[in-house]
Amino acid sequence: MQLSTSAPQSTFAAHFTNPLPRALREAGETASWDQFLGQYAPSAGPLRLGDFCCADDGASRGLGPQARHYRATLAIGDIVATSTTAASGPVAALTAMLHACGVSVETTSFHQLPTGGQTATFIEGCDGLHRQWAMGLSADPVQSALSAVIACANRLMTAA
Repeated sequence: MQLSTSAPQSTFAAHFTNPLPRALREAGETASWDQFLGQYAPSAGPLRLGDFCCADDGASRGLGPQARHYRATLAIGDIVATSTTAASGPVAALTAMLHACGVSVETTSFHQLPTGGQTATFIEGCDGLHRQWAMGLSADPVQSALSAVIACANRLMTAA
């Protein structure tokens, strides 16, 4: 007979000092870290984000908020393309690029929480028919948000 010496798994929510978004609290209290990530931050899906960058050099030259130019490599299935757009920020830019490719994702709720030196981004998105929550995780808050948008789009695309 072999005894297990592993400690009991903590819940996903136990990794945060702040509460999760209300709609995810029950799942966060019952799922392990790996279970929650498998559900809300899928690593596979028809949509993938390659390079993403702001194509503008330096700071904006005008007063007040200015649109910036963004460029990304997106893959939908076997099709890989580079997209560009002007937007007020990276999440708006990615959303516009996805829309131009025929992928609808409207962000209806956005939350970022620190955990273990990283940023977890929780997004609720809608495609006009379905609503899904998704998550991104990265040391960089912008990359975390972009990962959450892609995860949400993938969850919406497979919800139909």
